[in-house]
Amino acid sequence: MTTQTFALLAVGILIFALFSRRLQDRSITPPMVFGAFGLIIGQAGLGIADFSMTEGVAHILAELTLILVLFVDAARIDVARLRADHDIPVRMLAIGMPLTIVLGAGAALLLFGELSIWHALVLAAILAPTDAALGQAVVSSPQVPVRIRQALNVESGLNDGIALPAVLLFACFAGIAHGGPTGAAGWIQFGILQLTLGPLVGLALGYAGARGIDTAVQKGWMADDFTGPAALALALACYSVAELVGGNGFIAAFVGGLAFGAGVRDHCHTLFEFAEAEGQLLTLIAFLLFGAVLLPDALNHMTAATLIYAVLSLTLIRMVPVAVGMIGMGLKPQTIGFIGWFGPRGLASLLFVLLVLEDVHAPGAETVMVAAVTTVALSTVLHGLSASPGARWYAGVVGQAGARPEHATVQEMRTRVASWFAGNGFKNKGLGEDKS
Repeated sequence: MTTQTFALLAVGILIFALFSRRLQDRSITPPMVFGAFGLIIGQAGLGIADFSMTEGVAHILAELTLILVLFVDAARIDVARLRADHDIPVRMLAIGMPLTIVLGAGAALLLFGELSIWHALVLAAILAPTDAALGQAVVSSPQVPVRIRQALNVESGLNDGIALPAVLLFACFAGIAHGGPTGAAGWIQFGILQLTLGPLVGLALGYAGARGIDTAVQKGWMADDFTGPAALALALACYSVAELVGGNGFIAAFVGGLAFGAGVRDHCHTLFEFAEAEGQLLTLIAFLLFGAVLLPDALNHMTAATLIYAVLSLTLIRMVPVAVGMIGMGLKPQTIGFIGWFGPRGLASLLFVLLVLEDVHAPGAETVMVAAVTTVALSTVLHGLSASPGARWYAGVVGQAGARPEHATVQEMRTRVASWFAGNGFKNKGLGEDKS
C-alpha cells in the first residue's frame, strides 16, 4: 500500500467517526460504509488507492484481524455458564451449524456444476459463521429479550472458531480431489498436524498466559493498562508458535482464547476495551479491503446462480437448520424466524476466503470466492438496514410477557459486538439482567 492509500484510509476513518451518530440513526453500518468506500477509491472505482492482497502489508492486516477476533471471541465465553443457561446457542452450534454446512453444500452442487463435493463443502463452511456486529441494533438493543440477543451474540462469538477446522479440512480434501502438489498422503499428514498441534499449543499457551497475567494483576506487578497488550501478545504467541511447530496458528489462537478465558480469574475491563478498540480499527480496514479488492472481482464474475445462492444462504440454508435446532424449545415461530434471519455473514467469512484462495489453487476456487463475497456483500446491506426495524418489530411481538421462554433469565456474557456507536445506549456492558 502506498502513502496515498494510507492517507485515504486515515481520512476515511476520521470522517466516518465525525458523522457516526448520524449514520447510526439511519441504519448505516460501518461495514457498509467502508465496503463502499473501498469500492469507490479502489482500482474498480476512481483508482486513487492501490490495494493488493499479494502485498505483505494487506495480508498481514488480514491475518492480524482474524487472530484477534478468534482469540478475543473465545476468551469472552464462559464455558461453564454456557452449559448452564445458554441452551439456545448450544443447539445452534451443535445442530444448526452442521446442518447449515450440509444444506449449503447441497445447494452449491445444484447451482454450480463445476464444483466438486469438497469445494462445495468449503464454500458452505466459509459461510457458516455469523457476524453479530453487522446487526448490532439487534444484539445490543434492550428491547430484545436478553436470552435471544445473547443467543445470537454467543453463537457469533464461537462459530468462527468452530467452523475454521471444517474449512481447513475440506480445503485439504479439495486438494486431494484435484491432485494436490504433495499428493494424497501429504495432504492427509498436513491436515492431521494442522488440526492437532494447533489446539495443543493454544491450550498450553492460553492457560499458562492466563495464570501469569492473573497472578501479576493480583500481586500488583502488572499495570491495568498493560493487560490488553499482554493478551494481544498472547494471541500472537499462540499463532506463531503453532505455525513454527507445524500446527495451524488460527486454530491455536481460538483454543488459546478459550483456555485464557477459563484460566484467568480477573477479567479486566481494560483488556476487553483494548481488544475492542484494536479489533474495531482492523475490522474497518478489512471491510475496506473487501470493497477494494474482493468485491470488484466478484461483481465482474457474478451470475444468476451466484445471486440465487447468496439469497438461499441468508434465508433457507440458515433458517431451516435453526428451526430444526429449536424443536422442543417452546419458542414463538416469530422468534425462530427472527433468530434465523439475523445470522449475518461478515468478517470471518471474508478472512476465510483469503485463507482458502491462498492455499488451494484448483478449479472451482474462483466460484467459491465469488459466491462467498456476494453473500457477504448482500448480508452487509440487508442485515444492516433491517437490524433496527427488525429489533423494534420483534420487541412488539414478544412484548413484556415474562412467562414466555424468550424471557427466561440468563446471565449475559461479554461477546464481540464492535462498539461502533458507543453512545445511544447500545454499548456492550457485559454482565447484566434482562430489562425488557
